[in-house]
Amino acid sequence: YVLHLSTEENITLSSATVKRLIAGGSGDAALLYLTLMRAEDAVTAEQLMEKLSMSALRLQGAQTKLEKMGLIQAQGLPLPEPEQRPAEYTAADLMQLLRDPEFEMLVGETERSLGKKLTTMDLKRLANLRHEVGLSADVIFLLVRYCVEEQERRFGQGRRPTVAAVEKEGYYWAKRGLFDQEAAARYLRTAARKREETAQYMAAMQMGDRRPVPSEEKYILQWMEWGFSPEMVALAYEKTVLKKQGMDWRYLNGILRRWDKEGLRTLREVQEDHKPKPAEKKDRSLEEFMKW
Repeated sequence: YVLHLSTEENITLSSATVKRLIAGGSGDAALLYLTLMRAEDAVTAEQLMEKLSMSALRLQGAQTKLEKMGLIQAQGLPLPEPEQRPAEYTAADLMQLLRDPEFEMLVGETERSLGKKLTTMDLKRLANLRHEVGLSADVIFLLVRYCVEEQERRFGQGRRPTVAAVEKEGYYWAKRGLFDQEAAARYLRTAARKREETAQYMAAMQMGDRRPVPSEEKYILQWMEWGFSPEMVALAYEKTVLKKQGMDWRYLNGILRRWDKEGLRTLREVQEDHKPKPAEKKDRSLEEFMKW
């Protein structure tokens, strides 16, 4: 594939490279790769951020995807945290932002979702998500709705998150590369599916129909990541109760961690692993005979 950029300058990409970029499904990653291909000398992260109009988080997301595709080798960029925002907004800056129809609409939708008028600090946090973190307006709106639903799910109808909490979750989204509406929607579908599956794990541990608290949910998500089914968790739960005379999350997690390290993923594998080995039976019989 030859990209005819001008009469003097062309970029040639192999078919394998093009397939990787398409399979990666990331416009940011493809744009970063083309920019690096055109660079005549080494470039810094700051230069790339300026040239591509990307935030540090968005640039790192593109870089990480290129690394996973095997197209570049690089070290991760330092990520700014909400407490260390790279830019401050003056009153004049905010007035200028509010003249932007897109940002004005985002502010209005956020106020409706949160049920309150945004303060000056709230506006700064929203502007930070848009311009420093690099999330698009439609992604921020999905983010706000997600935070509202999570707050109501955890604490009851009518409860609303703070804009600071939305900003914190926005950084998490950015680190996961959720910069476009499609990626964000895919993440939300996955989160909804995990919530449904979480209920099955709670039932396996005889917790009834209550939702797990955050620390419990963290354990369950880890077990999902390890690949354990609710049936396997139920078996670990039985062993925990027999040993501890009650539920102990840390002990149960220790059982599953050991099974994960040993590569045990099914009930049959666990049962087979705990069967006495034939050689052990023979040795025990011989030992008993010698004692007799």
